[in-house]
Amino acid sequence: MTTTHMLETAEVDLAYDVHGALPTADGRPPLFMIGQPMDASGFGTLASHFPDRTVVTYDPRGLGRSTRKDGRVDNAPTVQADDVHAVIEALSVGPVEMFASSGGAVTALALVAAYPNDVITLVAHEPPLIPVLPDAEAAERARAAVRDTYEATGSNAGMAAFIAMTSWRGEFTDDYFAQPAPDPVLFGMPTEDDGSRDDPLLSDRSWAVSSYRLDVDALAAAPTRAVIAVGEESLGTFTGRTSLATAELLSQQATVFPSHHGGFLGGEFGYPGQPEAFARKLRDVLDDDN
Repeated sequence: MTTTHMLETAEVDLAYDVHGALPTADGRPPLFMIGQPMDASGFGTLASHFPDRTVVTYDPRGLGRSTRKDGRVDNAPTVQADDVHAVIEALSVGPVEMFASSGGAVTALALVAAYPNDVITLVAHEPPLIPVLPDAEAAERARAAVRDTYEATGSNAGMAAFIAMTSWRGEFTDDYFAQPAPDPVLFGMPTEDDGSRDDPLLSDRSWAVSSYRLDVDALAAAPTRAVIAVGEESLGTFTGRTSLATAELLSQQATVFPSHHGGFLGGEFGYPGQPEAFARKLRDVLDDDN
């Protein structure tokens, strides 16, 4: 049973889905799954592998079904942390367990820092945090180059540049910046420009996410068990490196999961991971506390 809800606030109408019963049938807390800029639709396959759990998903403000009323277009993890906190309060069942991926992992880390009693266990999968990297300045330059390509020639060229950036292994050296702009055709994309410039991934609208600075002291003081996760295929790439560096800052080793950055995805988005194996690993990590 899935029910859809709309939480109306002064700044945003937040859509969230509850897959299962509340209060939960097994007495365990709900499992909240969040992403950014991915909305709830990206967690359908992963949620299907937890039929015994009550799973909650939501659309971040301005994405999917969640409509902004604040007059802004930028995406900030501290603002989204407030939104997730509001949804957790609306559930009225106490703290949750959480799987958070990519920008959602950054939001989740901001959530734990600001609201330490909201989450029992957090699995933060590949948070793209530039400040934790030794080559942070070069990573910012690489990020800006993606934005510039997108602004100049559109979403297909911008996505090709983004793929090239996120698949580069190791630090962003002169060799990286000496490369010619990648051809979208090489990635199976057309070259046409549709004229849009509002993509939250390719524009600078989400730079506050990748520029977020961890509140290490607040995270250390929180009762939340925070696990930093990394895909085995991501090791050495941008988000693989940010994951390992984030884990080190939190005095832990990153927990290796199957597959890549979207390893929990089915084939619905064209780049499937290993969702069944991914779900087994996630269940094992969550069950470590139970």
